[in-house]
Formats: sequence, C-alpha cells, structure tokens
Amino acid sequence: MMDPLPERVAKYFAICEDKLGLVPNVLRAYAFDEEKLNAFSALYNDVMLADSGLTKLEREMIAVAVSAVNRCFYCLVAHGAAVRELSRNPALGEALVMNYRVADLSARQRVMLDFAVLMTEASHRIEESDREELRKVGFSDRDIWDIAATAGFYNMTNRMASAVDMRPNPDYHATHR
Repeated sequence: MMDPLPERVAKYFAICEDKLGLVPNVLRAYAFDEEKLNAFSALYNDVMLADSGLTKLEREMIAVAVSAVNRCFYCLVAHGAAVRELSRNPALGEALVMNYRVADLSARQRVMLDFAVLMTEASHRIEESDREELRKVGFSDRDIWDIAATAGFYNMTNRMASAVDMRPNPDYHATHR
C-alpha cells in the first residue's frame, strides 16, 4: 500500500470505513497502485452492483461457490459473511463455503451454482444444454452473461488472493452468525 495514500484513495477508504466499518483487505492489497485499485473497483462494481436479473445475494452465492472450488481463503471468509448477512441465514453461508450441494437451495439457485462451478472446473465442457438448463429455471441470456461474468471475476480474484497471500479482515469471521 502506498504511504501516504493519494487523496482519492484516502477518500475512497474513508467511504468504506463509513459504510462497511472497515476497509476490505482486498482494497488495501490493490492500493499499491491507484490505477490497479481503480480497475479492480470498477470491475467489482460492475459485476456485483450493476443492474442485473441476479440479486446481490445470488452474486455473493456465486462468489462463495467458485471460491470453494478454488479454496480461496480470503473470498470464502469475506463472501461467506456477505451471504450470511444478505440471506439472514448463517447456515446457508456455512453450507456454501463447505459444499453448496448440501445447502437448502431453490432449483434456480442450484442450477446457477452448478453452472458457475462447471465454468470454474471445466469451462471447455459448457454446452448449449447447460445454458438451456439455466433458461428452464427462468434465467435470460443476459442473466447467463452475468452468472458467467461473476464466476469469471471470482476465478480471477481467487487466484490473485492466493498468489499474493491476501488475508481476510478479522471482522468477517464473526459477522452475521
């Protein structure tokens, strides 16, 4: 991280403190280069916060299912906490971290996570029938794009977090249990 932080980064971190009560360590990790931080934040905001047929919870569920396959400590802890918060169901957050297949999911959620995991484990095996399964449970082609974009984003961030030893903020471990 740069010391001292550029004014725009310091302002962004202050907003995080105000809204979240902390600055996520992933942002601190990217803060060594303001352009990289801005690129990461813009992509995160697009994937996770932009208008979508997917709910914020569904996008967080994808983050956790993908991170479980990749065994990304940072994302499992951080996004597991987000699932617990958004669902108001600590058991769901824990099940997704351990094995989404044991979670009490709707058919829509199950097919969505199956697709995200298939993309993570063997994207070259995705066929039209896999996309058709998503359509059968109500996803549009735009939603399929958003599922794939979310899974792709977390496959990238999982690898970055593992490569540079990002550690989750301690606060995440105890929240929303």
